[in-house]
Amino acid sequence: MATYLELFDLRTDATLQNKVAVATTIAAEAKLTGTPTAAEAAWALRVLQNPASYAGTIINAVLAANKAATTTAILAATDAAIQANVDAIVDGIITAGV
Repeated sequence: MATYLELFDLRTDATLQNKVAVATTIAAEAKLTGTPTAAEAAWALRVLQNPASYAGTIINAVLAANKAATTTAILAATDAAIQANVDAIVDGIITAGV
């Protein structure tokens, strides 16, 4: 289990940030290819314009969801696992207006 300090430090891991940024971009594209609400479309457009900015927010949720994992396990997460974590939080983020 990662400590809180380890989880905090993982927020700035470049590889993890990049994976979350790509997963966030994929989630945004998925919203646009469906039948998005106005809020979903607006969020997706903002993400596509600056995915790194939104990844900085979403990475916190991904780390919180994986608080029981070790730092090694978090850093070794597959693309599919990261995508699932990002997809799980997107609707809440959109609803919150972030």
